[in-house]
Amino acid sequence: MIGCNMEALPLSEYGSFIRVEPYPRPRPAADEAECGALCDELLEVLFAERNMVAAFNLPYPEKRKIVREYMNRRFPAPVPERFLAAQDKLFWTETLRRGVEEIDGLRYKEGIAVYAGDITRLNADAIVNSASGELTGCYIPLHNCIDNIIHSRAGLQLREDCAAIVRAQGRAESAGGAKITSAYNLPCRYVLHTVGPRVALRVGETERSLLKSCYLSCLDLAREKGLKSVAFCCISTGVFNFPAGEAAEIAVGTAKQWLMKHADYPMRVIFDVFTGRDEDIYTEILRLM
Repeated sequence: MIGCNMEALPLSEYGSFIRVEPYPRPRPAADEAECGALCDELLEVLFAERNMVAAFNLPYPEKRKIVREYMNRRFPAPVPERFLAAQDKLFWTETLRRGVEEIDGLRYKEGIAVYAGDITRLNADAIVNSASGELTGCYIPLHNCIDNIIHSRAGLQLREDCAAIVRAQGRAESAGGAKITSAYNLPCRYVLHTVGPRVALRVGETERSLLKSCYLSCLDLAREKGLKSVAFCCISTGVFNFPAGEAAEIAVGTAKQWLMKHADYPMRVIFDVFTGRDEDIYTEILRLM
């Protein structure tokens, strides 16, 4: 298939040095005061890395915002176990407070459903992140792209795992492939990372083939891992500039073909949309399917 890099590092190799199993869930924090104390622990470590002294005389929402800003900017590197313990307790508490969306309640047509909402709330076996070639997330503080949100809510382990994969691979991830990691503090079990094609002037056959490859690579890897449900974001339709309507047609058509080819495998595919326009596009495509 055009765009698939046959030399990409397979799961059988990188799965030995990162976590590719579901992450244990900590006991959630009791109240906002405990969440504030957990932020203090995180800020102490994050500030110390920059030779700064943390000042904690701030309301909890302000402290939490600073935690995210510093974590967004932080390059992949190990952190103390006490940091991870505090982070995981805080982040899992926030995941529960946001609410977990059950995929069993969605309406499926031939194994495909549309979900309008926050993909990080879905309890699918895996959600898909539309990543950059470095896989390590968005470094712009508080940016609202899906790459930033997924990494910000999963925890620093996700960035470190993705960096380890790219180091072992010896180069950035090519468009059209897929990698899998634990989802850490998200309600899903895994995150599938794929790099979509960038569109400069107009969509050509190469871009179409690469986008199709993103969906096939994710579904193939999910099946290899034994997963039964995958939630996709809208790959390449943001800053990568792929037209939303054509991207949706490729996404749904590719998923339908994959499901027909693997009719004996119980996979459910969810397309997550965030805007009313995208919801209308996917709903209409499914209606005509």
